[in-house]
Amino acid sequence: MNAPVVAVVGGGQLARMMVPAATALGIHLRVLVESPTGSAAQVVVDAPVGQASDEAAISAIAEGADALTFEHEHVPNALLDRLAAAGVAVRPDAAALVHAQDKIVMRRRLTALGVPCPPWAPVTERDDLAAFLADQPDGTAVVKTARGGYDGKGVRVVASPDAADDWLAAAARSGGVPVLVEEKVPYTRELAVLVARRPSGEVRTWPVVESVQRDGVCAEVVAPAPDLADATRDEALAVAVRVAEGLGVVGVLAVELFEVPGAAGEPPRVLVNELAMRPHNSGHWTIDGAVTSQFEQHLRAVLDLPLGDPAPRARWTVMANVLGSTLEDLTHALPRVAALDPGAKVQLYGKDVRPGRKLGHVNVSGDDLDEVRARALAAAALLRGETL
Repeated sequence: MNAPVVAVVGGGQLARMMVPAATALGIHLRVLVESPTGSAAQVVVDAPVGQASDEAAISAIAEGADALTFEHEHVPNALLDRLAAAGVAVRPDAAALVHAQDKIVMRRRLTALGVPCPPWAPVTERDDLAAFLADQPDGTAVVKTARGGYDGKGVRVVASPDAADDWLAAAARSGGVPVLVEEKVPYTRELAVLVARRPSGEVRTWPVVESVQRDGVCAEVVAPAPDLADATRDEALAVAVRVAEGLGVVGVLAVELFEVPGAAGEPPRVLVNELAMRPHNSGHWTIDGAVTSQFEQHLRAVLDLPLGDPAPRARWTVMANVLGSTLEDLTHALPRVAALDPGAKVQLYGKDVRPGRKLGHVNVSGDDLDEVRARALAAAALLRGETL
C-alpha cells in the first residue's frame, strides 16, 4: 500500500488528535515531536524527535511526504521557503503562515483586504505609544508582542508607556521590530469561526461559536454561538472566508473575533482579534459535534481532497477545557466521569499536570443549552480533581 503521507511539525495535543482521523482515512502521519514522551509521541508510530527550528529534522520528515503541515506556527519562514523550492508541498505555505506568526504583518494585510480590525499601530518609541494612548477614550490600550504570544502571553493592557518599557527596549535591541498597540475593544463577547480551504479553492465553514476565556486561555466553547443575530453571523462567516482566500490559506484557519455593539438600531459587528493556521481549541467541539471534525478536514485540505460536511450533529455542543488538576493522573477520574454522565466525551492529552495547563477537554451535545453546558462543566471539574 502507498498510503498518503502527511508530515506534521509539532508533537502536542493537536497532532495527537489528528491520529484518529488519519487512521480512518488510511493516511500515514509522520510527526516531528519535541520529546519522545510528548503528547503526540505517545500515540504516533512514526514520531522522530526534533525541534521546529531544525532544518535537517524538518527536511527528514518532509522527505517523501505528500504534504507538510503544522500544529503550531513557530517554524522559520526561510526554512519553509527552501523546502517549498525543493518541491515540498508546504501547507499552509510561508507566505500565508507569516500572518499567524507576526501580528503586525497580519494587521497590515487584513487592513488592506478591508477586514474589520481594531484601530491599531506599530510602535517602537515611548512617544508613539503615549500618542496612541492619548487618543483612547479611557487612556488605555492593548499592547502585544508582534511574535510569539499565545494563550494570553505577550499581551498587556497598559495606561502608560512605562508599562511597556521592557518590550520597547527588547524591540530596539532586536533591530527596531515594532510592538503592536491597538484599541482595548469594548466587546460583548468573543466569537470564533473555523474555515477550511484546499489548494483547488474549495472552502467550508463550521458554525460561528462563542469562546469563553479565563485568564487569557480558552475555557469553554459553545457551538453554535447562542443568541447571535443573523446579520452578525453572516458577517463573521464572510470575514473568515475573506481572510482564508485573501491570505491563500490551505488547511484549517481559526479566526478569533470580538463581537462589538452596532450603531443605534443596528446588529452587533465583529472585529478580527487573532488568527491561527491549524486546528484550534475553538474547534475541538467538532470531534463529537460535527459531521466532519476540524482534524479530518485539515488532513483533507492539505492533501487537496474534497472537503467534508461541517454541519453540526446536534442542536448544541459545549466544549469545556480541563485547565490544570489536583490529580496526578487524570485517568483516575474516568470512573466518576463515566458514572456521572455516560454521554460526556472525554479527550485527555497525556500531559504532565501543571497549574493552568491544557490537559484535556470534554464535549457534551444535546438539545438544551443550559443542561449541556452544566454537564460539560461538571465532567471537566471532576477531571480537575474537584468534588461535586
